[in-house]
Amino acid sequence: MLYGFNGRVQFYLYGQPADMRKGFDGLCGLVINHLKANPQSGDVYIFINRARTHIKLLVWDQGGFVIYYKRLEQGLHTALERTYTSLHTSVETLNNEKTSLKAENARLEAEKANLEAWRRHIASEQKKLENENLDLKQQNGLMSFQIEQLKRLIYGSKRERFISNQAVNQMVLPFDTEEDSPQPQEQATEKIEYTRRKYTKSHPGRTKLPDHLPVEEIEIQPEEDTQGMKCIGTEVTDKLDLTPAKLTILRYIRYKYVAPEQDKQQQEQEEDSPQRILIGQLPTFPIEKGIATAGLLAHIAVEKFVYHMPVYRQIQRFKQDQISLSASTIDGWMTQVSRLLSPLYEHIKYKILNQGYTQVDETPIRVLDRNKKGKTHQGYYWVYNAPLLGAVFFDYRPGRGADGPRQLLKNFKGYLQTDGYGVYEWFGKQKDITLLSCMAHARRGFE
Repeated sequence: MLYGFNGRVQFYLYGQPADMRKGFDGLCGLVINHLKANPQSGDVYIFINRARTHIKLLVWDQGGFVIYYKRLEQGLHTALERTYTSLHTSVETLNNEKTSLKAENARLEAEKANLEAWRRHIASEQKKLENENLDLKQQNGLMSFQIEQLKRLIYGSKRERFISNQAVNQMVLPFDTEEDSPQPQEQATEKIEYTRRKYTKSHPGRTKLPDHLPVEEIEIQPEEDTQGMKCIGTEVTDKLDLTPAKLTILRYIRYKYVAPEQDKQQQEQEEDSPQRILIGQLPTFPIEKGIATAGLLAHIAVEKFVYHMPVYRQIQRFKQDQISLSASTIDGWMTQVSRLLSPLYEHIKYKILNQGYTQVDETPIRVLDRNKKGKTHQGYYWVYNAPLLGAVFFDYRPGRGADGPRQLLKNFKGYLQTDGYGVYEWFGKQKDITLLSCMAHARRGFE
């Protein structure tokens, strides 16, 4: 408890019973440790015993400590006793408030922890709801697309064919101005009569076999005796036959020739005259040191790339003829064949990209992944078509980005027709390229 005296000296009462046997050092220790004050500040520190019959005052005065000690015969003074009682009551009240505040603080900490747990739960639920909302939006977009496709399948055109304006009574846009033409003059007419044969639809019959196929004639004579009879004609019946592909060993035997003995002796007389040996030259093969001829390589390539016959199935067919070929061998053959065909590919690409009018589209294709056994990744065939030339070439790319068409069409000039894929918008901004849209795609929006 703090007391003021004339605004200069302050009195501090030690709130607990003090041991009256303590001297200067003991009382200074109580001031420093319990009252957290400086005993040399000049303030007065009051100490009383448990029975409140003895009182000590400690004060710093002119360079030294002074202790005032008094024993009361009739208890404490009334004012001091009231002060002590008030201090004791205040201390108890403060202790009770401290306990109450601790309990309140514990309750608030528990509520804070509870609120934090609820906050985390709400954040988790919000994240879950956001994911569910995103999934529902994706499902909604997919279902909307499927509904549009079904509506187009039910109500739309079954095929994207050309329909002329006259077929649907569609007016044409007046791009060309009509020239003033003179009024037609009435011309004289005459009546012409003629007779023609009435057309009757006959049965088309069997389709005629093409003329380019070789014909093997098989003559069949009657089994009966025809001696002395006259042949009056023949009946011809055509049947379509197939000779299965067969493997053949082409064994090239080259004969070697050397000069006769007399010529040989004459050559030996001449200095540094080599012996002359003649041998037949082998023809040129697609793969010089390989066993495959051009016919076999063409057959494998056509079966694989035209009729989509996998290599492993062709290997099984070769095994039926006791020919063992590995997949790596056939892959090496196809690699060398592709190198031989690269000039043709470059020529086709040059012809198509220099027509001035080219159509471009991309289509996905599943490609075996050599890094993952039995797995595939999605690649893309970029198809370049020249309608005026009637030629097409394919450019494989692992992705659907703009790098492929930009690289191939970097020197292109003319009209480029594409669909609405965003990659092609860049070409419409180039100076020498006129970007055309696809009418077959455009009319889908009006079905």
